[in-house]
Formats: sequence, structure tokens, C-alpha cells
Amino acid sequence: MSDDGEGDGKRGNAAYGRVAFKRSRSHFTDRITADGRDGWPVAPGRYRLVVSRACPWASRAVISRRLLGLEDALSMAVADPVQDDRSWRFTLDRDGRDPVLGIRFLGEAYDRRETGYPGGVSVPAIVDVPSGRLVTNDYQRITLDLATEWTALHRDGAPDLYPEARRDEIDAVMAEVYEDVNNGVYRAGFATGQREYEEACAGVFRRLELLADRLSGRRYLVGDSVTEADIRLFTTLVRFDAVYHGHFKCNRWKLTENRVLWAYARDLFQTPGFGDTVDFDHIKRHYYQVHTGINPTRIVPLGPDLGGWLTPHHRQELGGRPFGGGTAPGPVRAGEEVPGAR
Repeated sequence: MSDDGEGDGKRGNAAYGRVAFKRSRSHFTDRITADGRDGWPVAPGRYRLVVSRACPWASRAVISRRLLGLEDALSMAVADPVQDDRSWRFTLDRDGRDPVLGIRFLGEAYDRRETGYPGGVSVPAIVDVPSGRLVTNDYQRITLDLATEWTALHRDGAPDLYPEARRDEIDAVMAEVYEDVNNGVYRAGFATGQREYEEACAGVFRRLELLADRLSGRRYLVGDSVTEADIRLFTTLVRFDAVYHGHFKCNRWKLTENRVLWAYARDLFQTPGFGDTVDFDHIKRHYYQVHTGINPTRIVPLGPDLGGWLTPHHRQELGGRPFGGGTAPGPVRAGEEVPGAR
């Protein structure tokens, strides 16, 4: 599958004679930095961020870009949530071509970087507009660099999503969230053996319960404002009941049944920059129509009812300020609105 930021999920040998879901590493790991040490200097208008609103890894970059106010500096292309055999395509745009890059498929930018490379075509990806070449698909690094290397282009009042004094703690939390939650739901969903599935599913809920304990007396995962750690957890939580609970069989309980995590997720959803980037239609159509090995009928379920996302959460009673000493982002950029979003 190729909705995953680090590339297609590959399958390899595992214990008990079964095969297990294994996520590939990013193949293109160049960095766009303030000093341009990898040959890609930060420059307004030079690069284009390619995302799918269905993909949790890409959604991190969408949220970060909006919170940091990088819309004018880094343009964004949104791919069709339903791929064909050439992967991510620009059929949402006029004539089926991205209006800036002039290509029909993201794979064309990959080919311009390295013809015939062995991995899959993944999002998020950043493309160099003048050459049309892929720069990076390193989803783990892209958002950290947006927060730390693009600071000269941040909006006034942009939050510090990766504060230097707290990076060790943020990194530790993110590592646990990634292993057991972000990637854990995929290991459960694509399991081909009962034990493999049960171990992954148990790991998901064990970590969620630990996170609920952590968040029961604090508004955010690290410190008193939103950080990269919250963004990474949110993109899985917001998809949990809509797709992971049923489609990936992570069904010990729903997000809405956990008082702390449901309130935490609603708090973030109602924070500018989070819920206004979420497209539940893209999310559901992608998972249920693309993962035919899990859902061969390609039927997209009508539920769950998503109306509860805007109900009061009362998390503000725990204190904290979403943007720290900064301010909320302004309205969603024209042309980037999500239909039906708050």
C-alpha cells in the first residue's frame, strides 16, 4: 500500500511461519535546510508539497504547514484519495494535471529524480518546482524541518512545534506513539495470522491506555502547548473510529468510548489548523476503496456519525495555551478549504 509516508508497506518473514507487515524506510532523505547543506536551500515558492488528505503521514505536514503559516512559501498539491496502478494521481485538478508541476502522477517527479528506483510512490513528498524532481519523501523529517529550518518564513505568532528544550521528551513520546499507535494500527490491519494480529492490536490499546493516563491531568502530550507529538497522535486518533476500528479490526473500544482521549482529540480538532484540514470523505474512500485485500467489495460504510467532533471538550480547564506564546493561524487559504469542514 502506498498511502504511507515512508513508502509502501512490504511483507517479510516473521515468527510462526507467518508474514508480517513491515514498513519501508524513506528512499529519498535529502533535507531542505536554511543553509542548503544538502543542496536544497529553503526558498519561498521553490518547492511544492504533495499530499493526500487521506494519509495520516501526509496530514502531519498539512497541519504543520498551516500552523506555521507557510502557505505562501510552500505551495500544496492534493492528490486524489483513490489511487490507480500508478499510485497518487492529480485527477482532482483541471485536466487531471497538477497546475504547478504539470504532471498527472506524483510518480513522474519520482522518475525525474531516479528512474526505476525500487520503492513505491509515497506522500508526503516535496518536489522542486523548477526541475520537477522529487526532493524528499522522508515523512519523519519533513515536519521537523518545517518547524526548525523554515523559521525565517514562519508567520508572525507561529507556535514552536519542536522546542529545543523539550526535544528529548518529544522524541521519546513520538517514538512510542509511532511504534504502537501510528504504525500499530497498520500492523493489525494488514496482519495475515491470528497471533500477529492479536499482538499488534493489543499493543495499540495498551499504548492508548497509557496515553490516556498521561493526558488525564495535562492538556497536551509535552509541555503546555501543542507540539509535533500532538500532531502525530492526532492524525491517527482522528481516523480511529472512521477507519481503524472497523477496517483494521482495532475494535476493543472506540475512541468515543475513552473519555480522556475523545476529549483530547476533540480539543485538537477544534483548534484552528487541525480539524479544518481533515477530510473524512477522502479518508474513508481511500481506505475502503484502495485496500481491496482487506475490503474486496470496495463498499464505503455510511458511519460512524461524525457530528460529535464539535461538541464541548472542557480540556481548557486543564490550562495550557494551544499556540504557547503565539497566535492562532488565520482563515484557511482560498482554494484549500475542505468541503464541510468546520
